[in-house]
Amino acid sequence: MNMKPLLITIDGPAGAGKTTVSRMLADRLGFVYVDTGALYRGVAFEAAARGLAPDDEEALGALSAGLDLRFEHTESGVRLFSGERDITGSIRTPEITMLASAISARPVVRQALLDVQKRLGAKKAAVFEGRDMGTVVFPDADVKFFLIADLKARAMRRFLEYRDAGAPRFETVLEDMEKRDANDSSRAVAPLKPAGDAVIIDSTDLSPEAVVEKMVALIRSLPESSR
Repeated sequence: MNMKPLLITIDGPAGAGKTTVSRMLADRLGFVYVDTGALYRGVAFEAAARGLAPDDEEALGALSAGLDLRFEHTESGVRLFSGERDITGSIRTPEITMLASAISARPVVRQALLDVQKRLGAKKAAVFEGRDMGTVVFPDADVKFFLIADLKARAMRRFLEYRDAGAPRFETVLEDMEKRDANDSSRAVAPLKPAGDAVIIDSTDLSPEAVVEKMVALIRSLPESSR
């Protein structure tokens, strides 16, 4: 699909399908995919490794400013590195997920990662996945999407992801997700909400492929000067 470089944001709550859809859309368009949630998980992983409390602003600020987080293309796909260590496989646990939600509300952490994200988006031709991409990080993005889905459907998706790694009970996943929704939506800094000009897509009863088709159709409907 030939078009000029666009900056596309995909926001939404946990389990709505952002990661899968963002990867697929980026591949379809030939764009770069950027998982900004992985950056916060990276900070959470390093904070946990150092035993830092999620409300220790000073320590988290120093940690975030000193980390070398970056994405690298490898034979195994895009991987997240912290320094020389590949931490991709260590940041998807329930514990890191909850910790990432807590520390992402800290202004010092958000500010440190804001610069990283803006640098990654400077050349456009990218799909950015997150929770405040269209509202805070890239308010002037060319196209903004916001994925939603029923809470139980989202919890089941996450439960199935965790299952092979010794997942907690479905009820525990559901409870944790409900708490995370509340945390993300009510925080004072960059709360989870759709941008005023975002296209909202309910993925509850849609396959990832169907969601991507909706997105591509919308992008194709843009004025030729915009794509």
